[in-house]
This record gives sequence, structure tokens and C-alpha cells, in this order.
Amino acid sequence: MTTLRLTVEYDGTEFCGFQWQPEVRTIAGVLEWALGRLSGESVKVTGAGRTDSGVHATGQVVSMTAERAFPPDRLLVAVNANLPPDCAARAAAEVEPGFSARFAAVERTYVYAILNHPARRPLLGRYAWHVARPLDLDAMRDAAAPLVGTHDFRSFATLEPGQPSTRTVRRLDVARRGELLRIEIAADGFLHHMVRTIVGTLAECGTGRRSPGEVPAVLGACERAAAGSTAPAHGLYLAGVRYPDGYDSFAEPPLFGHLDARGLSR
Repeated sequence: MTTLRLTVEYDGTEFCGFQWQPEVRTIAGVLEWALGRLSGESVKVTGAGRTDSGVHATGQVVSMTAERAFPPDRLLVAVNANLPPDCAARAAAEVEPGFSARFAAVERTYVYAILNHPARRPLLGRYAWHVARPLDLDAMRDAAAPLVGTHDFRSFATLEPGQPSTRTVRRLDVARRGELLRIEIAADGFLHHMVRTIVGTLAECGTGRRSPGEVPAVLGACERAAAGSTAPAHGLYLAGVRYPDGYDSFAEPPLFGHLDARGLSR
């Protein structure tokens, strides 16, 4: 029995999320089909993050087991030959038996992209949330500061009954890159819609609709109605996952990676 770790990148636009679902196109579905075709077995993959419909990834990590041994370099070429154009494996490695991409992760990093310009940019329409009103970067940073640390994030999430809602946010950075705003958030784990609701709340502070000073009270309310709107899925990227052995799958989303020092597209 071989246990494998794949690092995967995808454009989430045409997928109904990561998790396998019958009769709809999902990331797990195309990966399991491609891997099963290579191995001749029924393959199940476990993802580090169960991204929603429309969410992208540059550093998703999946694990799987197979009866056959797969040299990782050959597996990478073979699996990509069987995957669709909007999903590809970036790296492959054999790992210790029992490894789970989901449960072994110690930190996940998401990046959110906002196009902050009066005019839409059609070529960014699938990859960044367009906010036409000017955003005050200092106000957004002031709003982000109280969210760093260990808190009950019930106000910022969609929860199942009885689901634990305490998480530790280790980093929440807001930066301007030309016409784009880049929001990076790293934590030990995330709740459903947590990142997108945080982004929506920060944006409301940036436009002046909400005061940054309200955020501690929003956090303490532990009610979803206290926080801002949920930002659209298409601006969100699962950018990296870190593990105890030091492996970190982080990769910068291309729309930021193609910016020069002035924040302009090259």
C-alpha cells in the first residue's frame, strides 16, 4: 500500500466545489477519475481544504492510498495528462502511511483578491472581486487587527449545530498592489465561509459603511447577523497548507505573481 501527497492547482469557476458529489463536476471527482484510470483501482482523495464552488487554489493538498507503487515524477506527468485544463497537480510525493492531507495540516493560508477600481476588468472577472468604491487600506488594517489570535469566530461563519467555532488566526494582512488589494489570512483552521465573511466585513470598513472600531463587538456577539456580507467566492484562493514535517504548499496566485514592484502587470 502506497500513500501519496499531491499538491494541486485549479481554477474553481467551473467546479461545484472540492468535495465529491454525484452528477456534478467537482475537484475530488476529476482527481479520483484521473488517478483511478492510472491505477486501475477505485481511488478516494482527501483534501486539506473543502473549497466551495467557484473558489480557486494554488496550493491545495490531497492525500490518497493505492495498492500500486507510483514513482512520484512519473505520476505527476501521467495524472496531469488525464486531468482537464482547469486542474493540475503541481507536485507529488510518497509519504508515511496514515498521512491525511486534512488532519495532518497545522496551518492553512488563504489569499483574497479585490479589484479596487471604478471600471471592471473583464479579464479579472473570474479571479478578483470588483469593488468600485475606493477602499481605505488603513481602515481595513485597523479592522483586521482584533481578529488575529484565538477567538470564537461564530459571527463570521456558517455553522452546523454544535460545531466548535474557536480558531486561531496567526496572520491577517491587507496590502495594495496597484489596482488590486491582496488579503492574506493564515490560521490553524477555518470555518465555512469564515474567510469570505471576514473579507466582506473588512471591505465594509474600507468603504466607510462600518467603523473598524465595531469589529471587537462583532466578534464578541457570536451571531452571524452581526458581521458583514459574505464576499464572492471567485476572489478566494487556497494558497498554501503547512505540515509538521516542514512541507508548505504555498504558491502565490498568478494575478499577484505577475505584478512588478510598482504593482503593475508585466
